[in-house]
Amino acid sequence: MKKYWLMKSEPNAYSIDDLENDGKTPWDGIRNYQARNIMRDDMNVGDEVLFYHSNAKPPGVIGLAKVCKESYPDHTARDKKSKYFDPKATEENPIWCMVDVEFKKKFKQIVSLDELKNHEELDGLMVIKRGQRLSIQPVDPEHFKFIKSLGSKKK
Repeated sequence: MKKYWLMKSEPNAYSIDDLENDGKTPWDGIRNYQARNIMRDDMNVGDEVLFYHSNAKPPGVIGLAKVCKESYPDHTARDKKSKYFDPKATEENPIWCMVDVEFKKKFKQIVSLDELKNHEELDGLMVIKRGQRLSIQPVDPEHFKFIKSLGSKKK
């Protein structure tokens, strides 16, 4: 069964424009166990993604992506030159994993965090909860559809 996700990226690190230019990318560098477990255990090819610009003015959903490759070891964990290097990661026990995502659509305008908070239809959406900082979050199908419609209406 298809699942829906919100994946956060800082636009100065990797933006929706970068994903559009690249077509697809490995979602590497995740160093939170809960987010890692989501990628490793729950994400499947074909799952849909709300691409969220965090640490932006304003933060919010800027477009859509899709999981195009299931979980595999994150090579940056074993690369001593990478800012994501983890000395505990080995070939036998890579610890960290990643999925690949592909570009689907860029919204004409961001669906801002403030706008998300102003719709009672999105009650329960993790990203609008105070203190919720997880970089990969599950999204209810109804919430995904509603946010997608908001983004598609933007001019």
